[in-house]
Amino acid sequence: MDNATRLRYLQFALRAIGLVFIFGVYPLTVVWPSGWSWYVGQSHYLQMIIGIYATLGIFLFLAAKDPTRHISLISFAIWSSVVHGAIMTVQSFSAPENMGHLYGDVLALFVVAAVLAFLCPAAARLSFDGSAA
Repeated sequence: MDNATRLRYLQFALRAIGLVFIFGVYPLTVVWPSGWSWYVGQSHYLQMIIGIYATLGIFLFLAAKDPTRHISLISFAIWSSVVHGAIMTVQSFSAPENMGHLYGDVLALFVVAAVLAFLCPAAARLSFDGSAA
């Protein structure tokens, strides 16, 4: 895939992921609570997570205008999704009622990370020396 095509797909993915984070997380917790909501009803935890992901979604949507200027934000979206998904994977195995999350929010986070990493390899690389990855 050439760079221009990859950039177009990245812009589309950032917009789509952003919109899902902004408008989709809450409805998914209502429609499919066993895959998206870790507690019954509207807990403080759920409201916090919805707020955090909606905020990230807004910034990802805005980053789609010029993704090359927002590599650190895309990197955060990739690596925070991996870490969050990994933690939830372990938690899913801790109780039988949490297994639905492996096919819901856990899988979704790993898909988000994989798509963004594929479309923006520079954001997937870790660099701790302050230079561009």
